[in-house]
Amino acid sequence: LRLLPQQRYLRAERAEVSALERKRNILCCLITRILKAEKQLHIDNLVFRVIDACQKGEVGPGLQFLSFCCHSVDVLSCVLHLLNQGYLRRQEERPHVLEY
Repeated sequence: LRLLPQQRYLRAERAEVSALERKRNILCCLITRILKAEKQLHIDNLVFRVIDACQKGEVGPGLQFLSFCCHSVDVLSCVLHLLNQGYLRRQEERPHVLEY
C-alpha cells in the first residue's frame, strides 16, 4: 500500500473556501456593528456603508483590518444570511428598512 501526496488543487480549494469564510464573517460583523449603532437603516444605505468600510479597512472605532474588494452582492448575501438566522429583521410596513 502506497500513500499518494495530497493534490495541490485540493489545498488551493481549501484555501479559497477559508478566505471566503473569513470574508463572509467580516461582512456579517460589519453589518451587525453598523445596525447596532443605527438601530435601523435603509438597505441601500447599509450596503453603501459596508462597502465603504471594506474599502477603508475599518471594522469600527480603533479597529482595522486589511481592506478587500467587496461588492453589493456579497453584502446582500450576508444580509439574507443574517435575516435567516434571526439577527436582523425587516419592518413590516417598510421591508426595505432593516433593524437589529
